[in-house]
Amino acid sequence: MNLTLNIWRQKGNKGKFVKYQAKDVSEHMSFLEMLDVLNQELILKGEEPVHFDHDCREGICGTCGMVINGLPHGPLKGTTVCQLHMRHFKDGQEIWIEPWRSRGFPILKDLMTDKSALDRIIQSGGFITVRTGQAAKAEAIPVPKSDAELSMDAAECIGCGACVASCPNGSAMLFVAAKITHLGFLPQGQPERMQRAINMITKAEEEGFGFCSNYAECEAVCPKNISISTIARANRDFIRASFGYGAGKGGKAL
Repeated sequence: MNLTLNIWRQKGNKGKFVKYQAKDVSEHMSFLEMLDVLNQELILKGEEPVHFDHDCREGICGTCGMVINGLPHGPLKGTTVCQLHMRHFKDGQEIWIEPWRSRGFPILKDLMTDKSALDRIIQSGGFITVRTGQAAKAEAIPVPKSDAELSMDAAECIGCGACVASCPNGSAMLFVAAKITHLGFLPQGQPERMQRAINMITKAEEEGFGFCSNYAECEAVCPKNISISTIARANRDFIRASFGYGAGKGGKAL
């Protein structure tokens, strides 16, 4: 498989697309392995390799991220770019590769962006005050099965930032809402539930992310298929907290 790659190269404040030819690419390679081969060729030529983020390469850490032909993480739904394989492309295809583009994600170099804003949003949520230490037995804190499942669905968010890259407003609301909803469905998350919503949503605005306008582009590209229903729940907590209402009865996400 032979491909034409148009890769965004940036050092400092300005960047541009640079064209490369990738030859004899195996369809069994992952997308990042294909870039590894390209970088090896560039190094042998004495050229600077393409910089991109990666870590586990198993689709669970959220480190990798790039826009491929206009789609965050590429054309395969529910997949991180590290799990995208070259068999999903065609011989002779031209591919455009660029970084996440958002005011909240400054470009460090080439395809690498600074996503530390997401960490600061998490930190703004604070801690839970319930007693910790030795793990309690599973039946010690009764949680309805439906609530547990919804909580775990939201907890699947890996913080990759694809939702931000896809949103016309550059909103991080799907990420923020997933983190708020995760604890919002569990008894352990109730004491700080309302303040957590206020803190995290406010922090996202401070970090330069836009507001959610329900385009649903975020849901379409999320590698973990997080539902935008979490955004409705987070907004509801935010509004209730703004008017001084409590967390509701029974620990449920009202």
